[in-house]
Amino acid sequence: PLTGRDEPVRDYVLGQPITGQFLEHLDAMLELLLPAYVAEGKSYLTIAFGCTGGRHRSVAIAEHVAASLRAKGFELRVTHRDIDR
Repeated sequence: PLTGRDEPVRDYVLGQPITGQFLEHLDAMLELLLPAYVAEGKSYLTIAFGCTGGRHRSVAIAEHVAASLRAKGFELRVTHRDIDR
């Protein structure tokens, strides 16, 4: 019944060594690309994450990335397509 928004699941997903490496690379890529999108006058960008069930890994990663981007001043919306399945 838990999802990637719940602390035990979030802590497990984010606590995996590969997750830290993934997020480091993703953060570096977004730091490079997002200012370019803004400079080009783009009004939106879709970033999507998927996993087998759409309730745990992808949710935890999306929420983490969203918090990071909000902390950098980006306005965004997060939607979890499969979280209620």
